[in-house]
Amino acid sequence: MKKLLLLSILGTVLLASELYFMPFEAKNAQKRLLFWIDTAKNSIDIAMYSFTNKTIAKRLKNAAKRGVKIHIVADFEQSMRDRHSKIGYLAKYKNINVRLTRGKYVKRGKYYGKMHMKLAIFDNKKIILGSANWSHSAFGNNYETIYFIKDYAQAKKAKKFFSSLFSQALPY
Repeated sequence: MKKLLLLSILGTVLLASELYFMPFEAKNAQKRLLFWIDTAKNSIDIAMYSFTNKTIAKRLKNAAKRGVKIHIVADFEQSMRDRHSKIGYLAKYKNINVRLTRGKYVKRGKYYGKMHMKLAIFDNKKIILGSANWSHSAFGNNYETIYFIKDYAQAKKAKKFFSSLFSQALPY
């Protein structure tokens, strides 16, 4: 009986997830995100359409200074035209490797799609998904979702996708 209880508790901890609905839970969602950044040990991989949140950018800078390897893929158009984007700020730091990409080319419309992901992978075992960009609007004004998942198998799948995306993107 004790073994069954221990396995149940261990499974809950290892496969834990948290879902936040913003703007109502924005403060707690950002607090959880900052905690995950602050406690990352080896790596943080990020695919983010819009990144304008200064607080999150500073925490990533601090993680990089601690030796955490950070890889970021951002949307080319969004990063270049938004004067509030923190992508350029982050690209200058050691241990932060930033790349830019677009979505697929649409021949009929003669335009590129967007790299519209909102994904982060922490230490190859935890992931964040949802509709929320890492922006002030997402964590304050918008109706958004952000989902924190501790699941090694899903993180491994996400990492495989991210690695492919990162390898195809152009250096900032």
